[in-house]
Amino acid sequence: MSGDLEAGSVRVRLDLSYDGKDFSGWARQATRRTVQGEIEDALRTVTRSSRTYDLTVAGRTDAGVHARGQVAHVDLPEDVWAEHADKLLRRLAGRLPHDIRVWKAEEAPAGFNARFAAIYRRYAYRVGDHVGGVDPLLRGHVLWHDWPLDVDAMNEASAGLLGEHDFAAYCKRREGATTIRTLQRLEWVRGDDGIVTATVRADAFCHNMVRSLVGALLFVGDGHRPPDWPAKVLAAGVRDSAVHVVRPHGLTLEEVGYPADALLAARSREARNKRTLPGAPPDSCC
Repeated sequence: MSGDLEAGSVRVRLDLSYDGKDFSGWARQATRRTVQGEIEDALRTVTRSSRTYDLTVAGRTDAGVHARGQVAHVDLPEDVWAEHADKLLRRLAGRLPHDIRVWKAEEAPAGFNARFAAIYRRYAYRVGDHVGGVDPLLRGHVLWHDWPLDVDAMNEASAGLLGEHDFAAYCKRREGATTIRTLQRLEWVRGDDGIVTATVRADAFCHNMVRSLVGALLFVGDGHRPPDWPAKVLAAGVRDSAVHVVRPHGLTLEEVGYPADALLAARSREARNKRTLPGAPPDSCC
């Protein structure tokens, strides 16, 4: 198994989804409702354990952000896993609140780490620009933008942001954390229902990155900024007051990608390394 797994433990991969509306984000907080807190409490209850088993997640989502394809892992004692493996999903379904579902709970392959072994995270951000507003049945998952959007202009602007860059201009800085990321995909499509969806995929994301990118590109789509403006903001390397962090409810984590099982351990080691751009001084990991 992986080097950070204690002897006598089994690493269990959890695939899950949740509606983020009533959560203060993923990470456990002492006085607020969080996704991690609910799942860890449920695990402790259904396994009849006296201790809490900590979850490691692929991507920590902020307050109000949804997930359809989130992945986490938990290390359980071998005897606990052996006793509860066959019944764990059903028992979690009965214990968890209805805005969280765990769809799979399986022993992870050797070298698996939900966070460090991931090679990409894919998000969708959904926007409605109909003059009448958003369908009330979709209002919890779609942002209303009260200007008509030019999807072609938004895609033109998005192309200038792809690749490996320092995304400091689009991230909320955290002490000791790098803002270098590889943006693998960023494209906009208008569906038959009129909803405009951004697909955003990167090896990882820094804090507020997707919502800031969407905010900048909406300004292009509604004609307030030219298509080359988001790339100029990126190149400047500093936060621009014109870039708004859009509301979280339009954002959903759709998928987390992992390499073949034989490459999991190597990917986990690589992701822990310090990351820099070519010719730049060393930066901090992750």
